[in-house]
Amino acid sequence: IKAAALGDVEAHYQLSCLYRDGQGVEKDEKKQLHHAEEAAIGGHPDARYNLGCLEGRLGRMDRAAKHLIIAAKLGHDQSLEYVKDLCKAGYVSK
Repeated sequence: IKAAALGDVEAHYQLSCLYRDGQGVEKDEKKQLHHAEEAAIGGHPDARYNLGCLEGRLGRMDRAAKHLIIAAKLGHDQSLEYVKDLCKAGYVSK
């Protein structure tokens, strides 16, 4: 938690996963989202991918696509595949 407070991107990502899964802490969607956003802003591709997946599950495909495109540009292979699927489904144009 101290590392995240000091702005460590990986610490924010790890905390987002812990709050998402309730591992060692009580599940907390608000804290999970906060730490995922901080990690994504800091350039963490997995955090960006997770945000894209979350937005997709919530039906906000435009927001999902934006997160996934950024993650793909950061080299996240799963994001690239997801973006391809969104293109095929008509949510993203080339």
